[in-house]
Amino acid sequence: METNSSLHETVLADFHVAHGARMVPFAGWNMPVQYADGIKAEHLATRNAAGLFDVSHMAQVWLSGDNADAMVEALTPTDVAGIAEGRVRYSMFLNETGGVLDDLMIARLDGMLQLVVNAGRADHDIAHLEANLADGVDMTVRRERALLALQGPAAPDVLARLGVDLDGFFFMQVGHFDIAGIPCIITRSGYTGEDGFEISMPVEAAQTLAERLVADEDVGLAGLGARDTLRLEAGLPLWGHELDETINPVAAGLRFALSKRRRDAGDFPGAGPVMQDFANGAPRVLTGLLPQGGRPVRDGAELALDGNIVGHVTSGGFAPSLDAPAALGFVEAALATPAPKSWPLCAAARPPSSPRHCRWCRTVISVDDSLEGEQRCCVTPKTMNGSIWTATPAVSASRRTPSNSLAISSLSSCPKPEAQSRRVTPLPCSNR
Repeated sequence: METNSSLHETVLADFHVAHGARMVPFAGWNMPVQYADGIKAEHLATRNAAGLFDVSHMAQVWLSGDNADAMVEALTPTDVAGIAEGRVRYSMFLNETGGVLDDLMIARLDGMLQLVVNAGRADHDIAHLEANLADGVDMTVRRERALLALQGPAAPDVLARLGVDLDGFFFMQVGHFDIAGIPCIITRSGYTGEDGFEISMPVEAAQTLAERLVADEDVGLAGLGARDTLRLEAGLPLWGHELDETINPVAAGLRFALSKRRRDAGDFPGAGPVMQDFANGAPRVLTGLLPQGGRPVRDGAELALDGNIVGHVTSGGFAPSLDAPAALGFVEAALATPAPKSWPLCAAARPPSSPRHCRWCRTVISVDDSLEGEQRCCVTPKTMNGSIWTATPAVSASRRTPSNSLAISSLSSCPKPEAQSRRVTPLPCSNR
């Protein structure tokens, strides 16, 4: 297990502690998982107003040179040459079988490509780029820059009160702005299902900017815990859960990230198997799952129909917007097709010898030796189409084999009016 002395810290580490953060190891960094008010409060504050996240542990990589576009196209399914100045695209590094090495954001600003990659895969991604560095391409990892994410419906007003003119600045755009006199690069993007902004600035200005932002009454600090529950509600995949080197973009519901020119040319890594699934459908696909009752179904649980394994849960937890548990998982494609019937699936507990890992720091947090046999549930899968989840209580069958009844319903039939928010969105779409 990582020790505090072996962990990296962002420039805001002292700021987090001073504001009551509980710090945990995450991807080699000492990061705030939550603040004093707790994950649920931070989640709801982001949904209803604005949450401020420190995402400085993510790597910012800038590429310049005449061959930069071709170099990145050789590693991704994205039409990089088609990214206009001031625009951003969601993309993925793929392997030779079409599996996802990591997902990332690609922006074009000042004629160069600006990439943001996940902290947990940063070392891998930087090495991958260096190993494929094309002649005439300069690559710089911008460790002297910090990154903040301001997310939520009040985020535009918060920036406007600090003098930022957002007129004509829309989703998946990038530009230069001054915030309270601090020069920043801002993208209108995020990973919470909300409108929001990711703000890059020099590390020496990060604390000043964070203090200015959190001083606004609409802004609350939020940690890794809320970031995970927000992306889970919005159906956004996380590498190591919904994405990995064996899962291709079609199965993960990321068809939109396969640019048309690259599909037509079939010239991206793993194009053969990916395009076969694009044309015919993947055998298993990612779906939203909603348990009935208060007990979450955790990642790793296998899903069975009539005794046959038909899928597994990739992420499971509590959805604060619904005050109920929710999950994502892969199921056989035929079961993920929206239908008026409910499929009677079972969610089997992990084998007693299988440890649970913290989804943020990946350290072992428990080994459950108390359950025997199956932990039985019923599940109705549904493709991710912008719906959010609702739940109704169910009674446990017994103490030894606790039973939830899992179901999912669409946004239009949700009995919680406050949950029917247009701001709970599906995956970010490159054509918005």
